[in-house]
Amino acid sequence: MTEKHDKAWFAQKTHGYGAGLPIAWQGWAILAAYVGIVLLSGLLIEWDREVGLPAAIAIMLLSTVLFTVVCAAKTRGGWRWRWGGDKER
Repeated sequence: MTEKHDKAWFAQKTHGYGAGLPIAWQGWAILAAYVGIVLLSGLLIEWDREVGLPAAIAIMLLSTVLFTVVCAAKTRGGWRWRWGGDKER
């Protein structure tokens, strides 16, 4: 399957572990949704510190886990350590 038709949402990193930047509109959409959820969770803390803080922490934790799982599943080539270039070490 060619790279254009592999249905990946994120590019692989050239160095290190994890996903690079989004390469499809779905990747950008999920990244924007994640940032929006985190920012709105911060507003919960400002609204009511006693109730908002635990709720914000739970929402941020859950959204981070879900975002990470989706990114790992939709990254071209998967998540693995990369040393840069095409060589495997």
